[in-house]
Amino acid sequence: MVSETETSAIGNALVVLGAAGIVIPAFARFRLPPVIGFILVGLLVGPSGLGALAADYPWLKHVTIASTEDIALFGELGIILLLFSIGLELSFRRLWQLRNLVFGIGAAELFIAGAIFGTVLLFLGNLSTPAAYGLGIALALSSTALVLPIAGTKSAVGRASFSMLLFEDLALVPIIFVLAALSPAASGDSAELLLTTLWQGGLVVAALAIGGWFLLPKIFAQAARAKDPELFLAASLLVVIVAALATAAAGLSPIVGALLAGLMIAETEYHGEVEAITAPFKGLALGVFLISVGMGLNLKTIAEQWPALAVAVVGVVLVKASVTAALLRFSGAARRGTAAEVGLLMASPSETTLIVLTAALQAQLISRATAEFWQLVTAIGLTITPLLARIGHDIARRIEMGSDDEEAEETALRRTVVVGFGRVGRVVAELLREHDRPYIAVDADIDTVAAARRDGFLVRYADVGRPGSLSKLGIENADAVVLTMDDPVQQLRMTRRLRGKYPDLPIISRARSAEHAGALYQAGASDAVPETLESSLQLAEAVLIDLGVAMGPVIASIHDVRAKMRHDIMTKGQLDHEPRIRRTRRHAPDGEAA
Repeated sequence: MVSETETSAIGNALVVLGAAGIVIPAFARFRLPPVIGFILVGLLVGPSGLGALAADYPWLKHVTIASTEDIALFGELGIILLLFSIGLELSFRRLWQLRNLVFGIGAAELFIAGAIFGTVLLFLGNLSTPAAYGLGIALALSSTALVLPIAGTKSAVGRASFSMLLFEDLALVPIIFVLAALSPAASGDSAELLLTTLWQGGLVVAALAIGGWFLLPKIFAQAARAKDPELFLAASLLVVIVAALATAAAGLSPIVGALLAGLMIAETEYHGEVEAITAPFKGLALGVFLISVGMGLNLKTIAEQWPALAVAVVGVVLVKASVTAALLRFSGAARRGTAAEVGLLMASPSETTLIVLTAALQAQLISRATAEFWQLVTAIGLTITPLLARIGHDIARRIEMGSDDEEAEETALRRTVVVGFGRVGRVVAELLREHDRPYIAVDADIDTVAAARRDGFLVRYADVGRPGSLSKLGIENADAVVLTMDDPVQQLRMTRRLRGKYPDLPIISRARSAEHAGALYQAGASDAVPETLESSLQLAEAVLIDLGVAMGPVIASIHDVRAKMRHDIMTKGQLDHEPRIRRTRRHAPDGEAA
């Protein structure tokens, strides 16, 4: 016999899954972010939506959720799975590389914004000093569940956002314990309890990391030998559950354990398979969380207090965006456009803000009315996060497009000019940057330029087909020009034009084929690299190395074959000698001959 409680739980699960099944494809069809759809569905089926009519229309009980507590477990599970999937995309090595951002800018952003909010709330009255600054810290938190799916973790925006969000997640438990210690009813044991939780949590995290290092490869190796995707999924869920329960038992948040589980699996060679198998859960997890956020919106309260709510939301967004952007910019951690975009993306309160508000309420620091007001502010802020992300992206694009004045002074510098910033141009720029060779890249696609600048590349918008565009790049002072465009005709025209105007300039060009390379040599290119030639050489190199041939002889053979093919191409192009070009070592590293 199924109890009424079990029936209600099953019904709630069906409502959530049904909503996700409707929202995801519907919003994808119209190319709209599903975030808004999930929140609207939560509002519709929640207690202040159709759920309020369930008493008068009993059939609505089957398609609504009567209380936010009924879906709290789903929301928490959604955040845990979401943090696990985020951890899969990272690694401990990347975290170490981001340590300065995490504990530098991340800490500064949280405490500076929290101090500003706390000071304002204190001057507004009706709150004690601990309550004001506790509430300020809560509002300074940003949403991991929304920001990272929007920004990712690999772009410049994503890296900066993740660094600050990671510090906030790590600081969540200490914040909650500090609020408990500041409670009027707190005993003297609160500080001792906080220290105990911290060292126990650190011990558990260390034990999980060490245990995962030795055990996870063996567990997933068994799953790989069985060639059963279900075993990979089962092993992944086992790791997540164990890590989440372990950190929760130590007094830390389960989301810390979920993130740690993802990081541990990311260090194994099986992370790609696990990521592919668990990918469908990521969108569903986010949807469940957002539905719970939508259910927390009370339309009646919003209608009664909308002026105060609007002022509060705008104030929170402005303060957080300004603090975050200023810290990123003045610390040199991001360009102006990136700093502005991250600032707006991180401007809304967080799902963890709701947790801190609950802790402050339980500690008797704030009243229930105050908690409900700021819960509404948080829910509204989460709802407008996709809109803020879009605005931030547009602002960053305008800032980056208007930053050419900063780069105009650099046209007299000697550097390599990379024309075209697609897949090939990006790789060339990465290697030039890796070897400390100054460069500037140009592309005629405004979106490509904006994306590259957010990733930290020095790229300008320019249509090289227009007269005078090359002179603005400082070609006369360039060490070399690299043509990577995917337009053979334009490459030939540019090569002729450059060679005619700059006879000593090294011109290295991408070529579609050997015939195209020959034409480029004839037009004046100093080097033309056919795509077919390089792919065949890379394939041959991989085969020889896998067969056990030493790396040195393989590289020498590849070099000889490349030189012979280059000579053959030049001969077919009716070029009996190499172009006369200047060779410079002006930018040799310190200690080398220039």
